[in-house]
Amino acid sequence: MSNTFFDVIIVGAGAAGLMCAAQAGKRGRKVLVLEKANKIGKKILMSGGGKCNFTNLSVEAENYICHNPHFVISALSRYTNWDFIGMVCDYGIAYEERDLGKLFTLDGAKHILEMLLDQCQQTQNVDIQVQAEVHQVEKLDASFQISSNIGQFQCESLVIASGGLSIPSLGGSGIGYQIAKQFGHHVYPTRAGLVPFTFSDQFKETTAKLSGNAIDVTLSNDQTSFNEALLFTHRGLSGPSSLQLSNYWDVGQAFQINFSPKLEVFDFLLHKKQQQPKVLLRTLLNEFLPKSVVLELQHWIWQKYSEIHIGQLSDAILQDIAKQLQGFTVKPSGTEGYRTAEVTLGGVSADEVSSKTMQSKKQHGLYFIGEVLDVTGHLGGYNFQWAWSSGFVAGEVV
Repeated sequence: MSNTFFDVIIVGAGAAGLMCAAQAGKRGRKVLVLEKANKIGKKILMSGGGKCNFTNLSVEAENYICHNPHFVISALSRYTNWDFIGMVCDYGIAYEERDLGKLFTLDGAKHILEMLLDQCQQTQNVDIQVQAEVHQVEKLDASFQISSNIGQFQCESLVIASGGLSIPSLGGSGIGYQIAKQFGHHVYPTRAGLVPFTFSDQFKETTAKLSGNAIDVTLSNDQTSFNEALLFTHRGLSGPSSLQLSNYWDVGQAFQINFSPKLEVFDFLLHKKQQQPKVLLRTLLNEFLPKSVVLELQHWIWQKYSEIHIGQLSDAILQDIAKQLQGFTVKPSGTEGYRTAEVTLGGVSADEVSSKTMQSKKQHGLYFIGEVLDVTGHLGGYNFQWAWSSGFVAGEVV
């Protein structure tokens, strides 16, 4: 295949790359997709526990983190969540709605990948090569030359859909950032996002003891809060609320856990003090928290009152206990990093890319789509929707 000319070369056969390839192929463009990994769509297949949370019923710009908060609006409005849901329905793929509008396949993520592949194959204009690692990109007079381990290729339009650094075992790499810098783009510093927290202090012992317990909480810091499930692990805290907050956290920062987001604990305790004065505090809290969690919190919050009946505790003590239960402060030592991160924060500056076409403002014919850009969605199908939307609008013009 060496020295073959293509209209479009796409680096990366993930969600965004496949969407772009399918759309460009439908326009009659001759497309080559170069995928570093040994399989295409690995992240699609493993997402959502193998069920693929492919989009959300409600998608807004507010669901995304970007230094240019308006950047995502154009692509998301031109190819919406309903457009993708329509394609899923056309293919007869069964899906279900879960909490907060998340949509998952019923029979496995492979059906989403098969649908995208079918879209690519329909036109017979799309060639996908796996284990194809890009080594170098050069700009010639009217084309790009791509050197790879499987040969050299030229193209009129070059699309970078290489993703970020998250879960490197699935094929993620920094090649997209390197190419962006080569052509003069600013790349915001990257870090792991949607990733579990880890601890190195005494609280790690607590999370290890409670490993496997999941409870509904509110996690909050100075920037934001999330009211979703919290999962204790052997290393720290995971679950949707932790993953969400990790996008708004930096090393050295603390955050608060509200263990009772739906109940004013102080009012509850005052009422119980009157109604059941001879009951122990832990017995009362078992009404809305697992027994194992209550016993661990007792160690941290009210150990010296553990054997004292609630009727013997002053209102001031109960108020302090309630405050701590609804604002328990923890300080992670870090996160699990790119190894388990679902996304990469930071990336190619959106200010230097057209929001309508995804084309570079610095180099004609160069495009950036998906996770390589400085666009990170919340947990809940938003990152896939960004992949579909950005891939589609680029596919319309490359």
